[in-house]
Amino acid sequence: MQARAIARSIGMSPRKMRMIVDLIRGRGVNEAYSILKFSKKAATTPVEKTLRSAVANATQKAEAAGSFLDVDDLVVREAYVNEGRTLKRFSPRAMGRATPILKRTSHVTIIVDRKE
Repeated sequence: MQARAIARSIGMSPRKMRMIVDLIRGRGVNEAYSILKFSKKAATTPVEKTLRSAVANATQKAEAAGSFLDVDDLVVREAYVNEGRTLKRFSPRAMGRATPILKRTSHVTIIVDRKE
């Protein structure tokens, strides 16, 4: 039984988020939690929050179907990061010029499923 969670417009570049998401893809949920807990990157906070949401969605889906779901049996089937909106800002420079600053955002999608 698949369940997914999507976190949109997270204020961090997709390149930084992908480094963390690549670590948990294909792993068990408990192992993914421990990897996220002991990683020093700032991107672990929104990724962990999205993972917890996906697990909660899976338990709610199983409960609605009337079946039992053990969280230990869940695996991160898919996890990917897409690019969100880019906020465009300008910073003043010498001689009256301005240079653009691109503040990138990202969308995180995590899909969990039972072990086969």
